Amino acid sequence: MDVTLRVKRFDPEAADPAPFWQDFTVAIEDNGTVLDALIKVREELDGGLSLRCSCRSSICGSCAMRINGHAGLACKTQAVTAIKDDVITVEPAGNMRVVKDLVVNFDGFWDKIMEIEPYLKPEGLEPEAEYIASNESMLHLSAVTSCIMCGSCVSDCTVMEVDPTFLGPAALAKAYRFTADPRDGDEDGISKDRLEELTKPSGIWDCTRCMECVTACPKGVAPMDRIMALRDQAMEAGFTNTNGARHTEAFSDSVEHSGWLDELRLVPKSVGMTNISALVGYAPIAIQALTHGKMPPIIHKKLPDSKNVKKIFDKVDGPEETGRRQ
Repeated sequence: MDVTLRVKRFDPEAADPAPFWQDFTVAIEDNGTVLDALIKVREELDGGLSLRCSCRSSICGSCAMRINGHAGLACKTQAVTAIKDDVITVEPAGNMRVVKDLVVNFDGFWDKIMEIEPYLKPEGLEPEAEYIASNESMLHLSAVTSCIMCGSCVSDCTVMEVDPTFLGPAALAKAYRFTADPRDGDEDGISKDRLEELTKPSGIWDCTRCMECVTACPKGVAPMDRIMALRDQAMEAGFTNTNGARHTEAFSDSVEHSGWLDELRLVPKSVGMTNISALVGYAPIAIQALTHGKMPPIIHKKLPDSKNVKKIFDKVDGPEETGRRQ
């Protein structure tokens, strides 16, 4: 079948290095992939087309790029399913500097991976024999250890688009691989040092839960789910004196007791009721909300059926946690 690729090109050595789009039409097998089409373009039409590829089996992750606006592996994407309006749009992965055409610089990606110290850090004395981990604990980690470091999740992370300092979904999912390993941390498997670092700015609380990383991941790692699990681990380990932890508690308490969110009090409870400088910083947003008719009600009333919402919380928390709150 004939496939038309619309490729975003970039050559830093060209007289005009501005990115531009170029269309190529090639014939591939009916079961061919986007990578098959790109390789044929390079071999038959334009030998200067730059891209990365190696295994062609969804193992190495080197052919990650944006296809029709979303990150994925070119070798895993069937061309026939990717055709939109008679073309397949291909561009380099996002949130990383483009080197040439579809090749991006991964230095920042690896810097963030190294920042979370991607290796086991058992605390205390070295054991007399090897570390033993239960089969159940390793099965729990089987999904996250499937990560092939392709960068698809980083490419589509909406937070990294506006805040390059954010650790990002790949690094945080890798961090969870160790915090959830019983061989990491103290004798109870609690990685307090790691979790303390991850609760700092640009860490676990900066994720906006947009789900883009979950959608982009070709291996089912579900990075956002790992970030949410890291938040739970951090709070269980006692790291509750952060804006993110306070925001979570305030959000949950509001919905549990009234059936809906008290937006007016969410911000002061999140940043701290006595944190005057932070509260003053939110004043422009509050004024804008007021002038646009978006100010939440001053008196927050319970919904008529709020008791049903509380029953859900009680069922999820269990009798022990319910008794503690009461």
